[in-house]
Amino acid sequence: MPAPDSALGGYDPRAGRSERHERRPALIPLPGLLRSLLTEHLDPGYAAAAAARETSGQSRRTIADRAWQAVAAVLIAVVFAAAVAQARATAPGVNAAQQVLAASVRSAEGTTDRLTQRRDELATQSDSIQRRQLRDDTAGRDLLSKLDALSLAAATTAVIGPGLSVTVTDPGVGRDLSDVSKQRVAGSRQIILDRDLQLTVNSLWASGAEAISVGGVRMGPNVTIRQAGGAILVDNHPISSPYTILAVGPPGEMRDTFDRSSGLQRLRLLEVSYGVGVSVSTGDGLSLPASAVREIKFAKQIGR
Repeated sequence: MPAPDSALGGYDPRAGRSERHERRPALIPLPGLLRSLLTEHLDPGYAAAAAARETSGQSRRTIADRAWQAVAAVLIAVVFAAAVAQARATAPGVNAAQQVLAASVRSAEGTTDRLTQRRDELATQSDSIQRRQLRDDTAGRDLLSKLDALSLAAATTAVIGPGLSVTVTDPGVGRDLSDVSKQRVAGSRQIILDRDLQLTVNSLWASGAEAISVGGVRMGPNVTIRQAGGAILVDNHPISSPYTILAVGPPGEMRDTFDRSSGLQRLRLLEVSYGVGVSVSTGDGLSLPASAVREIKFAKQIGR
């Protein structure tokens, strides 16, 4: 490259640059005005005004929000105070109403018990008079024997005799029953259910029982065992643990058959899985009460 003419005031732009720097492309600086036009789209004055409006708006919103929060807190406090005052004002009336209802229930239960006892006494007197009249001749005695057989099947007469006694005890509230895996029914700690007692009773019938009672209630044609919430009802009478099932019949034969029955197998499974208490024993002189006599309004003969 020709040397510059220093006399003409020229200079060599590559002076003092190495060969490596000489091969680099030349950088053309971007003017400040063009840079600001490409990057800053808003005039600084407008930006400052927008920032000022945003700051003042936030302060106003903050004051308004705090005011609404205070008003809401006052309203909630007023509502709670009114609810507490109303509860305190109505509490004596509610307690009095509960006491009246409880007294009415107890009175009704007492009246029902007295009427039931009176009914049983009258039924016993009627049966005694009927039996005295029928014992006088041969036809009457034959009719009396047939009535006794029908009364036994209908569970309308008390029974005393040997048989089996089955006692099932609920484990109650245990530390491990809070586990979901230990809950036989979701959300409930009850282990023994109506279907367990139903299967046990049916197994005793199949084992040769002549009369059965559950929780002191005689099982008959119209008597049911069902679940009502957390209670078990036998003929609409609530029973609780321990559940005692008495079966009158030949003890030895009943025990042999019942030990192989599905009812006892289920009880044993509950005993192993949930800790249910199961006790089976033979006894003499088991006493079973008579079942309530119900009026039959419709009947149909089957099987003939």
